[in-house]
Amino acid sequence: MDNHNLSAPTCAQPLNPRGITHINARHTTRYTVVGNHLTQHRDLSLTAIGLACHIQSLPSGTRVDIKTLAARFPEGETRIAAALRELEAHGYLARTRQRLPSGRIVTHTVSYNQPVAAAEPKPPTTPRQPRQATSPSQPTAPAPEPEPEREEAEPAPTPKAPLPEPWTPDLESHRTATILLATLHHHDRRLVLSERDVRRLAPAVAAWLERGLSPDAVHHALVSNLPPRPRYPANLIAYRLTEFLPPQAPPPAPPVDETALPRLRLHSCEGCEHAIRTPAPGAYCHDCREAGAGTATAA
Repeated sequence: MDNHNLSAPTCAQPLNPRGITHINARHTTRYTVVGNHLTQHRDLSLTAIGLACHIQSLPSGTRVDIKTLAARFPEGETRIAAALRELEAHGYLARTRQRLPSGRIVTHTVSYNQPVAAAEPKPPTTPRQPRQATSPSQPTAPAPEPEPEREEAEPAPTPKAPLPEPWTPDLESHRTATILLATLHHHDRRLVLSERDVRRLAPAVAAWLERGLSPDAVHHALVSNLPPRPRYPANLIAYRLTEFLPPQAPPPAPPVDETALPRLRLHSCEGCEHAIRTPAPGAYCHDCREAGAGTATAA
């Protein structure tokens, strides 16, 4: 009987790959960088993730309303509206309604590719360990695949004190306050407020206007020295409106009512017998005093 050859190759095993295999080609044109915090989000639906990737790939100025997206994709208006609400709830989208000078109401949409990109301290990096040499007979254990990072939502800060309100509500001041809040993003695109936030904060701005400040002064107080990455612009504006409220100016003094002053009684002038108002009898009128003064000077 022949000896068993230990160096003979084993039988071919059937290919049984586990998981996905990536074959990546480098893009040089027409590509969009999307973070794994979106593509591997655990709370968003697949429709919302795909819709967010599509919106981030569009150039600025492209319409992304529900009817336009429903005409582009087969999901329909109901599923697209639900996906937009998901993205808005997780900070990837912000929508505000604005009234044009013509009176028409339009929706302004802002897309964020990194909604929770806060200036958080990075974990310390460990020094790189030298690679250990392995013998050919010792198999190398495959490195475990890192789990996708899940970003936790930070609780929204709320102002401690209640928002100020005007003493006497004025429709014109409220209209000016609404326009001022709805156009804050013209100065800084991060200050996009929802319609609900504008309605909530408008009385506080009207209270500032009631205290004698001009709209430009209120605007400067709200947008100056902003933090690098404001997460919650509505709460930031509410905090400034509450904590930086200017003092109430004292009311102007009422005009003097001359009719309420006590009037002197009429008495006869000792020189010409004309009636004059004096505190007591025995006084002279202006003309008699001038004549008496002139005579006394000539003497």
